[in-house]
Amino acid sequence: MELSIIFNFLNSIFLQIPGLSSGPLGSANPLVKGMISSAFGIVGIAIGLNLFNAVIKRKIVDNNKLKRLMKETRAWQKERMAAFRAKDQEKIDELNKKSAYMSKMNMELMQMNMRPMMYTFVPLILIFYFVLPHLFAYTVAIAPIDLNFVPGNFFQLTCTAAKVAESQLPNHPQICHHVNEMYFWAWYFLSSIAFSGIIMRLTKTTMDTD
Repeated sequence: MELSIIFNFLNSIFLQIPGLSSGPLGSANPLVKGMISSAFGIVGIAIGLNLFNAVIKRKIVDNNKLKRLMKETRAWQKERMAAFRAKDQEKIDELNKKSAYMSKMNMELMQMNMRPMMYTFVPLILIFYFVLPHLFAYTVAIAPIDLNFVPGNFFQLTCTAAKVAESQLPNHPQICHHVNEMYFWAWYFLSSIAFSGIIMRLTKTTMDTD
């Protein structure tokens, strides 16, 4: 589950790469009107893309092998941490002999988890830059609190007071109307995370080792 959240976060980071779009994602005159219909529409798209990712993963990743590798690496890490806490040098030296092997396994795990992105990243980019901006407005929901928890201005989920003031200036697109309005890609990001665990369990692509 943790890796799923990480990869969803990476996908959303990639969507913000400068130069991939000429401006903020969204439309001043979207095909889908209203925040409620837009919010539910994006939830449906998030579910659909998660299902697509799950199907691709089932086709190209050996989930049993993935779970086995994760279980083995976690067990080694747990045992090594316990040895460090107990200051059992003999046990530490014994476990360190497997470091090269475990590094190789971790690399294989990373490759197995990244492989589905090679098939899903391009469709995701095409959908976000050629389909969704015409369907939805710049903002599609209102958050109860400020969700800009990442330092800096690169990864913002909600509108700030500065963005609202900027939107009211002449010759500026009216992107933000109220503080804490959520950008449509941010609502997709949160919706995707909310449903990814459920979909992985339903499609038996979860990375839980239990």
